[in-house]
Amino acid sequence: MIVYADASALAKRYLAEAGSAEIETLVRQADIVGTSVITRVEVSAAIAKAVRIGSLERTEAERILRAFRQHWLELGALQVTEALVAEADTLAWEHGLRGYDAVHLASALVWQEAISEPVVLAAFDRQLWDAAQKVGLSAWPESL
Repeated sequence: MIVYADASALAKRYLAEAGSAEIETLVRQADIVGTSVITRVEVSAAIAKAVRIGSLERTEAERILRAFRQHWLELGALQVTEALVAEADTLAWEHGLRGYDAVHLASALVWQEAISEPVVLAAFDRQLWDAAQKVGLSAWPESL
């Protein structure tokens, strides 16, 4: 199974939230996990936010950030190109998506087309999850 994980999914590997165990299982079962390069900053920002709001101690957050940065090297990091941004532009308009969500959807679609294999988009954002199904991607989790 080939999985494209957006930031809402990957962050759950590092921050204890509903769905954390499930995303960990999905990542372990996947043959390949890819994501956009923008996910790196999105997950780091989510960890920093957890410190800011007091749900995570700084020393624990630093440990988590080190683990994320190490795992980052194992992910397929998909580049953001002008062509991808143009596709994201269209998807944002057609599906009412936020900017980075449109980039994630475009990345998953472009990747699927490039490898000629089905890609499962893992996301915990309802709009992105719905849009993935509308454009012909499999969305994970099965229900949201």
